[in-house]
Order: sequence, then C-alpha cells, then structure tokens
Amino acid sequence: MKTEETTLDKIRTRPRFKMFTDLTKEEYAENLKTYLNEHKDEFSGNINKEVATICVETEDDNYWKPRLSLRIETEDEQTAIRGVFGPSSAVWTFFMFLYFSFTILWMTFFTMYYVEKQINSKEFPWALNASFVMLVCIGLTYAAARFGQNKAKGEMLKLRKFAEESTLQFEKKP
Repeated sequence: MKTEETTLDKIRTRPRFKMFTDLTKEEYAENLKTYLNEHKDEFSGNINKEVATICVETEDDNYWKPRLSLRIETEDEQTAIRGVFGPSSAVWTFFMFLYFSFTILWMTFFTMYYVEKQINSKEFPWALNASFVMLVCIGLTYAAARFGQNKAKGEMLKLRKFAEESTLQFEKKP
C-alpha cells in the first residue's frame, strides 16, 4: 500500500483504503488497542473486533472533527480492514441533507419561474429570486464544509499517521 499523498487524496472528501492481513479479527483489534493505549495522550477511540473509531484529542471540539473509522471483516478467509477518514456520520448526513434540500428547493423554484414564463402568468414573481437564494444557500453550505475541512487538516494528517503506523505493519504482501 503506497502512502504517498496524491492529487486524488487532496480532492476526496472522505478518503478510503482497504488492506488485507494474516491476523485474525481479534488479534488485529488487540494490536490496535495496544497502539491506542501507547498513544492515548494524542488519540482516543472505541475498538472492538468488528469496528474501530479513532479521534484526535484536541482542546476544542469543532463540527468537522475528523475520525478514522475502521471496519474489520473476514473476506475470502482473510481479514480485510476498510478505513474511512472523515467527519462523524451525523455531520456527514447533515451536510448531505442540506445539499439535497437546497437543490430540490432550487429546482422547484426555478421550475415555477420557468412554467410561469411559459404560460405568461404573474402568480409567482418571487420564484426566480427564491431560486437564487437557494443557490446562495448551496454555496454557503459548500463554504462551511470547506472551512471545516481546512480547519481539521492537521487532525487528518495525525489520523493518517495513526493509520500508517498502526495498520501498515500488519498488511499482507501480495
């Protein structure tokens, strides 16, 4: 597994990785717990034999606080580790809800404006302005997400280091 940062790493919101190991699920979870205990002043988390969630210990707790979510599975009689870097699932879901809602509202208002123009009606004079407001809301949501990502960049690098040091040593070589 190459750990060099590429252009693809920079543009993905929730980078992912997958690797295989010869360890059992229980052995991998124990090794992860040991590593976490050795670095408990820098990281915190919850680990069991199926799922692990790792966070960086910081004084402030912002909305885009990144996490490393590891899923430990058995695949073709091997142990597979799937990792996802990103905010908590609640934050991720909230931002997707905002994008979806504002986009649906934009399409609705713009359709109202278009139909009004086609049938020469004056019932919805506010529809075009409302569609522009929805575009501004989409832009503000995007700006808030980018602000959170930039604010959490240092924590993401620490989580990447955690993943490399705690996981790569157990990777099964092809």
